[in-house]
Amino acid sequence: MKVAIGSDHGGFSLKGIILKFLMEKGHEVLDLGAHSPEPSDYPDFARAVSEAVTSGKAERGILICGSGVGASVAANKMPEIRAAVCHDTFSAHQGVEDDEMNVLCLGERIIGPELAKEIVLRFLSARFSGEERHVRRLEKVKAMEKDYMKC
Repeated sequence: MKVAIGSDHGGFSLKGIILKFLMEKGHEVLDLGAHSPEPSDYPDFARAVSEAVTSGKAERGILICGSGVGASVAANKMPEIRAAVCHDTFSAHQGVEDDEMNVLCLGERIIGPELAKEIVLRFLSARFSGEERHVRRLEKVKAMEKDYMKC
């Protein structure tokens, strides 16, 4: 799978671990920064990863910051992005299966690398269920996005 990954300085160390892990698992990875641990701004990386996903350059995205929250907030401002902070494996796969989540956000200061790897695996292996109730709900979310994009 093509995966775009990005982090600010708060997620820089975990990004390196996850990047290596993804490549070992055979994924094609787009590293969109940060490329050093120097202070940086999570919205820049949220934009880059989100644009990679919406343009089709990547099938899914992973964002890492200190808590995962800032990256999630920023990514969700982008059209067609459904990002969520997941610090457990259930949310990581359920978010894809029920809500067609396409960007996973992690907090380096919240979880360790081994749990992060498990979460990433569950996120990437999950598929949207296509069940009627989930499709209906997703269409409502997309309608909300479309209505407010007119502003």
